[in-house]
Parts: sequence; structure tokens; C-alpha cells
Amino acid sequence: MMMFVGLGNPGGKYAGNRHNIGFMAMDRISSDHGFSPWRSKFQGLVSEGRLGADKVILLKPETFMNLSGQSVGEAMRFHKLTPADLVVFHDEIDLAPGKLKLKQGGGHAGHNGLRSIHGHIGPDYTRVRMGVGHPGHKDAVPGYVLRDFAKADADWLDDMLRGVSDGAAHLADGDGPKFLNAVSLRLNPPRSGGGQKGPKPTEEKSGSDKPRVKPVEKSISAAPQAAPEKDTRTALQKLADRFR
Repeated sequence: MMMFVGLGNPGGKYAGNRHNIGFMAMDRISSDHGFSPWRSKFQGLVSEGRLGADKVILLKPETFMNLSGQSVGEAMRFHKLTPADLVVFHDEIDLAPGKLKLKQGGGHAGHNGLRSIHGHIGPDYTRVRMGVGHPGHKDAVPGYVLRDFAKADADWLDDMLRGVSDGAAHLADGDGPKFLNAVSLRLNPPRSGGGQKGPKPTEEKSGSDKPRVKPVEKSISAAPQAAPEKDTRTALQKLADRFR
């Protein structure tokens, strides 16, 4: 059994915040893979299902970010899980928007949700670091992560969440490279060799936006002249005609 934890803050006020990208990832995985409806448990919301051959529990702590470890620790003790069974999805200000990295163990880098989890279970768990960008100054970070994503972020955010869902089964199976590849295929899809199709060569758009047939220029040669009729006159008639 694996447990995926998405970090965020509960309530509609925070739903669209950058800090809640972990919650968003859990919602996408649950929806795409037919997990059970969310229910209250372990001081959070839980959804259960399977990713490939693996049973997975999704958890969204409702203790608020700074106390995330309380919910995570309770769930892990109940299911007798170890840090090796845990993957935490969280916002990462040290990565540009649309960038994602996988990390095993290490410090919390000042992230209060990770700091709390460290305090309850230690640092030896997997993290999915989902880049949201940096406001430019550390004093601006709290206000920045507690603001909603901008409209300009909608496309890459949707691609990242879809990629996370696409690769979730690989992550549950312990295959980090395949998970990262699935995300990359969403964020950086391969370009087709033909590029975008333009209008047909024999058509162009008129002012009314209706297709108009473009005349095809051809090289036209002159028509051949008809062959002269055969002269059937006798030699005597020809001689006579010359003197008429």
C-alpha cells in the first residue's frame, strides 16, 4: 500500500491558491482513476483506489498547512506505513512555474508543511516538488503562495496536473523516471514534423472570411493551325487558272 499526500489549506477561500497545488493534484488523480468519494478521516479528507496493481490512499490534511504532519502521522500509524510508503505533493517556490522535480529525502527548505511532516515521521519520504515560481523577495513569499494562480498560469497548471495523473501509477510502482516522463509529455509534447496546416494552396480567405477559389495560372500555348486542303486540280486546270 502507498499513501499520496497533497498539501494545502482547507476551505474555499484557499482552493485556488498556489499553496494548494498539492490538493489539486490529489483531486485530479482521484477523479481520473475512479477513486472512492472523499470522506473525513485522519484529520483530513481521504480517497482510496488502485493505481495499476497498487492500492493507494490519497490524503488531503485539513489541519492547515503548518500542522500537516499531525494528519499524515495519524494516517501512517493506522495503516502501519513507513516513510518509504509515502509520497508528498507540494508547491515549490524554488522551481519556475511549470517545472516539476522528484526528490527522495532531504531537508524541508523552509516549507512549513514539510517541516511539520518532518517533525512527525522524519525526512525519509518522497516529494513531488511542483514549481510555482518565486515572488523575488523572501518577505513576499507568504502573500505570494496564499494568492490564487493567475489566469496566465491556467494552461501549464492543467498540463502539469494531467501529467501527474498520467504518471501516478508509475509513481505508485516506484518507477520515478517513467512518472517524470509522463509529466514531461504533457508539459513539453513532441512537435509533429508537418507543423500547423495552413489554407489549401488553391484557396484564400476573402474579406467576408469565406473561402474563395484562387485562379490557377497555366501556361497556354497557341492552338495548332489546320492543315491545308489537298489540291485536286489537274495540271491543265492549274495552268488555266493562272491566266484567269
